[in-house]
Amino acid sequence: MPPRPLYLPPDGRPRCAWCAAAPGDDIYLKYHDEEWGRPVADDFRLFEKLCLEGFQSGLSWRTILNKREAFRAAFAGFDYHQVAKFGDKEVNRLLADAGIVRHRGKIEAAIHNAGRCVELVASEGSLAAYLWRFEPPKNSVAHNLATSEPSEALSKDLKKRGWKFVGPTTMHALMQAMGLINDHQPGCHHWTEAQKAREAFRRPG
Repeated sequence: MPPRPLYLPPDGRPRCAWCAAAPGDDIYLKYHDEEWGRPVADDFRLFEKLCLEGFQSGLSWRTILNKREAFRAAFAGFDYHQVAKFGDKEVNRLLADAGIVRHRGKIEAAIHNAGRCVELVASEGSLAAYLWRFEPPKNSVAHNLATSEPSEALSKDLKKRGWKFVGPTTMHALMQAMGLINDHQPGCHHWTEAQKAREAFRRPG
């Protein structure tokens, strides 16, 4: 598949093509510039992204990003220890929260996955240490992919552990966003910054 043309906003700095999905949206552009593709080792941020990628299913990332602060408030800052204790009362509260995506299946999956995350951290040391084991080999992932062998392996292993809403496409998006790969397009103004961040990053283990 030929590469998509870069997006050129008014500041004259070329960005990845997907930024064109929300022209003029400063929050969307800031997410691309300051977060997407930068390596993350914080378990709460990683769990948050796992949950939000699940909520995004069938929706746009712009929709989820604009609701992210409401999600954080609703899900205890994505502290999986706390979320794992949510019961029917919390599910009903979340279903009534207009600030988030009110989808019972996705809400219950996030709570279920919090319990699986507690188990995973107990056995693997941290969510970060576990996820970074699936970092693709250098230069092995091409642009414009929706999935990859590492994301398929991660998806398969998480499903084996009982996780939900963790398909290979969702896991590839996680890898892109959390910096396990630098999937900024060649020529994107932030490719170099993301690459430097990855080179300086100390892999958890």
